[in-house]
Amino acid sequence: MLRLAAMRAVVIREHGSFDKLLLEDLPVPEPGPDEVRVRVKTAALNHLDTWVRRGIEGFRFPLPITPGCDGAGVIDAVGAAAHGLEPGMEVILSPGIGHPLDRDYGILGETRDGTCTEFIIVPREVCIPKPESLDWATAGCFSLTFLTAWHMLVRNAKVQPGEWVGIQAAGSGVGIAAAEICHMFGARVIVTASTEEKRQRALDMGAEHALPYEEFAREARRITGKRGLDIVVDHVGPTTWESSVASLRKGGRIVTCGGTSGHEITFDVRHLFFKSLSFLGSTMGALEDLKRVVEHVGAGRLTPVIDSQFALADIGEAHRRLAERAVFGKVVINL
Repeated sequence: MLRLAAMRAVVIREHGSFDKLLLEDLPVPEPGPDEVRVRVKTAALNHLDTWVRRGIEGFRFPLPITPGCDGAGVIDAVGAAAHGLEPGMEVILSPGIGHPLDRDYGILGETRDGTCTEFIIVPREVCIPKPESLDWATAGCFSLTFLTAWHMLVRNAKVQPGEWVGIQAAGSGVGIAAAEICHMFGARVIVTASTEEKRQRALDMGAEHALPYEEFAREARRITGKRGLDIVVDHVGPTTWESSVASLRKGGRIVTCGGTSGHEITFDVRHLFFKSLSFLGSTMGALEDLKRVVEHVGAGRLTPVIDSQFALADIGEAHRRLAERAVFGKVVINL
C-alpha cells in the first residue's frame, strides 16, 4: 500500500466566522480493513458546512473536524476487506453513512471528517462508480442536494405527474435539485427566488412560474384556480413557512429538510386539521436512492448546476460566497 507523508486539509477547531476555516498539513490516514482512501478531486459546499463552521445551539460537532459532505475522487488505497474496490477507480462519495433512520447514522463533514481534504478515509459502501460522462466538478457537487430532494419528493411526498409543486428558494442546491426531479416526473413547478435574475434562470430551466417570496401564496392559488398546490418543498423555515402552508390545497403535503432562516416556526394549527394537510420531515436519503440519482445524472436526465468554483486554499471565500446568498447552484472546491 502506498504510504504518503502529508496532505492539505481544511480543519475547524472552534466555531466562528470564516477565519475558523484553517488550512493545515496533516498526516495522510490509512484505511482500516473495510475502508478505502480516496484522493479527492472535487468537493462542494452545502448549508450544512456553514452550520458546522458557525456551530448550532444545542448540538455538539466533533471538533476538530474537516468539513465537506459532497465529493468525488480516485481510490488510491483499499483495506484488506474492501472487496470489489481497487486503486484507480473513479468514485462519487455518498455523504451519508448508514440509513437516515438508524440511530448511528452519520454524515461526512458533520459527524466525521469530510471531503475538504486531499485524502479521505470512507467506508467501502459509500463509494459509487463515477459515470464516465461526468466531469469532476459535476461529479463532486450533487450528492447531498439531489439525494435530499429525491427523498423529499419521491419517497416522502410521492410526487405524481401533473401535480403542482411549489419550491421555495429556487437558487439553492436543494431547490434546483427538487425542480429537476419534478420536471423528470412530469410535475408542474412554481418557484420562489429573491432576485429577478434567479427567477429568470429558474424559468429557463423549466419552471412554469417564478415568484418573489412575498407573492408566493397569493399567486400560487391564483395560478391553480384557487385550488392550491399539491406539494410545497420548504427548507427555508420561519421566513417562508406561513406562505407555504397557505398555498396548499386540501390534502396537500409540505415537505422540509431544514431551516436556513432559523429553526422555530409558527403557524395556525387550524390549517393543519381543517385542510387535512401532511407535514413531512426528511433527512438525506438511502444509498440505493443515491445510486439511482447518479444513474439519472450520468444519463443527463438530471442536471446539477454549478454556481462557482474555488481552490481549497480559498475555502474562506467559498464560504463567504455561500453566506452572501447570491448563489444559483453549487459552490465547488477543486483539489
